[in-house]
Amino acid sequence: MTPPVVLTIAGSDSGGGAGIQADLKTFAALGAYGTSVITAVTAQNTLGVTAIHPVPVDVVAAQLDAVLADFSVAAVKVGMIGDRAVAELLLDRAARLPNLVVDPVLVATSGARLAAAASVAPLLAYPCVVTPNRHEAAALTESPCETAEEMIAAAVRLAAGGPRAVVVTGSELAMDVLHYDGETSVLRGEPVKTLNNHGSGCTFSSAVAVRLALGDDVPSAVLAAKKYVTAALAGGRSWRLGAGPGPLNHFV
Repeated sequence: MTPPVVLTIAGSDSGGGAGIQADLKTFAALGAYGTSVITAVTAQNTLGVTAIHPVPVDVVAAQLDAVLADFSVAAVKVGMIGDRAVAELLLDRAARLPNLVVDPVLVATSGARLAAAASVAPLLAYPCVVTPNRHEAAALTESPCETAEEMIAAAVRLAAGGPRAVVVTGSELAMDVLHYDGETSVLRGEPVKTLNNHGSGCTFSSAVAVRLALGDDVPSAVLAAKKYVTAALAGGRSWRLGAGPGPLNHFV
């Protein structure tokens, strides 16, 4: 059977744990065919990000048009944008980007600042699924986002701007908040004790995109993605790759 095509529009991680590399591994692990548009090249490893080179918007557009001209894309995951002009480009092509999942990548797991909130702002008014972690939700709402109550408030506030759904992920808390169709749900799981969590947010949003491509509704896609990330974290917790927080085991 021909697999669904899922597109990732994101930055490249030279360490292979996050960004385009994590997205493509997630697509493959969950049965989708991955295509990609690179928005930035980062010099990165498990210890942090040492350099970022944005790809010019005309080259981003050329990559995107090449993919859309030849593939029937079933879902799209957007990660690191970096440049507001790229967000505006994606809005211009939005009618051709089904099941759009936006992971507003602003801060790397290492703490490195990757983009400003203003760069992704145009996409947050589009009816997509938005998946910020607690720190990104705090930056986007300019309010604290540490407790379950604050995560709920952030999800509701972001949803008011126009997204189809908002998932504020709790990372190491294993607690996520989903606001969809006017209702808010707190999704609790079992925390995985591991230092290897690099790329968990990228992996989650990519898994949501794959499940939407396969026909899941939003709540089912989010629950399936949460289950997959938990397994990937558990599967890689004994790995020793690099001196800092390592990657997940995408093929567990």
